[in-house]
Amino acid sequence: MRPTPSFLSMINWSVMVSMGDLGLAGFIAPRIVALMLFPGKQLMTPEVNRGCLLRPERLLRFLSPSSRGTSLLIARIERLTGLEWKGQSTVFLLGLGHGGIHWTAATLYLLLPFITRDLGLTYTEAGLLVAVFHVSAFAANFASGLVVDVTGKRVVFQVLSLAIGAGALLASGFAQGIWWLVPMVVLIGATNNLWHPPAISFLSEHYPNQRGYALSIHAMGASVGDAVAPLAAGALLVWVSWRETASLSALPIFVVAGMIGVLLSKRDRPADSSERGGTAEKTGHGMGLAEYFESLKALVKNRAVLHLSLMAGFRTVAQMGLLIFLPLYLADVVGMGPLMMGVTMMTLQLGGVCASPVAGAWSDRIGRRPVVLGGLSITTVLIIVLTLVQNEVVFIGGVAVLGFVMYAARPVIHSWMMDLAPPEVAASATSVMFGVQALFTTIMLAVGGGVADKWGLQVVFYLLAASMLVANVLVYMLPNKLPDDASGA
Repeated sequence: MRPTPSFLSMINWSVMVSMGDLGLAGFIAPRIVALMLFPGKQLMTPEVNRGCLLRPERLLRFLSPSSRGTSLLIARIERLTGLEWKGQSTVFLLGLGHGGIHWTAATLYLLLPFITRDLGLTYTEAGLLVAVFHVSAFAANFASGLVVDVTGKRVVFQVLSLAIGAGALLASGFAQGIWWLVPMVVLIGATNNLWHPPAISFLSEHYPNQRGYALSIHAMGASVGDAVAPLAAGALLVWVSWRETASLSALPIFVVAGMIGVLLSKRDRPADSSERGGTAEKTGHGMGLAEYFESLKALVKNRAVLHLSLMAGFRTVAQMGLLIFLPLYLADVVGMGPLMMGVTMMTLQLGGVCASPVAGAWSDRIGRRPVVLGGLSITTVLIIVLTLVQNEVVFIGGVAVLGFVMYAARPVIHSWMMDLAPPEVAASATSVMFGVQALFTTIMLAVGGGVADKWGLQVVFYLLAASMLVANVLVYMLPNKLPDDASGA
């Protein structure tokens, strides 16, 4: 039995991984690695200290595959995650793909003001495009799980979701009016939710004992995509128009789709069909519609799955509510300027980037419920506390902590669903959960706006905290499913 690392070690490692994904590894990750991952005398070895200097040749030598520093780092990560280093490439590749999905949507949102101005659209028409995006994403939930589970082609649909979404983003650059944009936005919205059922079920099947960790890297990719895409598109807009920006922004997504198709096409089947008495074999090669609907009927009768979906829906209400109403609260109530507003929203996302690996890996060891319950409970308290904070610096720090604990629960909830759902309808279980989340978010948008108009933004935050409190209660109704028991779920 491998030794259990400390919670602090998990946090240190997650910070290192997150910074590497954000592109900062070449500057400060070596120092963080030395300070946090190599305790005691290892910190003072000449090689580690040389590697921490920012001279490029020394950094590359320290991080080269043959160096002792790299070997120590890899060994530590393997111990923390329980997964061999060579087995992590697939996890990070799908995290990159998830980042690509969010990259496409984030780019569209950033370009929307420029599209509106250039094409002479009204605010109503711009709002219609956003509504079309969410409606198509919601509708795609119901078909995506079915086609993935019936055909068993997880990798194929991951590649299609990336390629079609990127193609729609590229084609939107040729729009001369709203009627060209509408079908492109439909495709982007639909593929945004087409990705999740095949990707989450694929990772769940191939990493049954590291589901939390694998899905946490998957979730971290989304946060990185949300953070980096606006920066990249904004930089392009300095030099070219929104049309060229849309087309150029789509190119990296095609590359990622090609990588997934080439590298994972041979693995487009469950990891080990014997683990589930042949059930996995049926999912890998498809199954009949009658068999599928029988399995789906059993799924929707599973009270634990329904309770988990409801809990995820109430939690998502708080998450999406913060993303929508926090900027308004910062501007109208706190009185922040645009720069500090941007910094605050960035810290919310960065907290999520750091939270995912530690929460996912920790849940693989102690179970899903303690991690989810801890994240939801602290989130509930912080949402209320932030309405009482007046100091901007303290407020930003509180938002960073809020992002950490709020986003920590997201990949663990996905893992929990995969623990509970029958493997032959794992993709459909994902669709059910995301469908409930989308429905609850739609209701929140309508109710939250009316509450803000009548009673103020502060009351909206109380409602978000109440929604998170309901999610806390639902957690107690769920079994604390450990990964080792998941195969029999």
